[in-house]
Amino acid sequence: MNKPAFLPVLRELAEGYQAFERYSARHIRQFGLTPPQFDIVATLGNTQGLTFRQLGEQTLITKGTLTGVVDRLEKQGLAVRVDNPADGRSQKVCLTVEGQALFERIFPAHLTYLARVFDNRFDEQQLLVLRRLLHDLRQGFSQANETEDKA
Repeated sequence: MNKPAFLPVLRELAEGYQAFERYSARHIRQFGLTPPQFDIVATLGNTQGLTFRQLGEQTLITKGTLTGVVDRLEKQGLAVRVDNPADGRSQKVCLTVEGQALFERIFPAHLTYLARVFDNRFDEQQLLVLRRLLHDLRQGFSQANETEDKA
């Protein structure tokens, strides 16, 4: 059987994501956060808070893990649950003053840390092409999932 032409692409994609996660996590841990905690702080930064559903949609954190991560952020005094004024049946998660201050300090630092990799390897045009290709790949998987869901 011939190896599918896309198989090496999948390997590079998976290994690239794993390498990104290791690199990013090393920096995030220096701030006393886990990657999921950073993901929530970064997503909530400069917002009026988000519902658990919105957080689940906008982060890489599964629903089962999300509650525990928010619990730990609350214990650290970085986040708080509040009643959702738009829907009395749900709650929003908001950063505390301390959480927002942490976001304002670490988010720009983390972007600078990540930029070192991108700035040394890609020019602006290459980044546009890379983004488009990754977007197209994601769209392909999303459409395939929708087709499977309907079947």
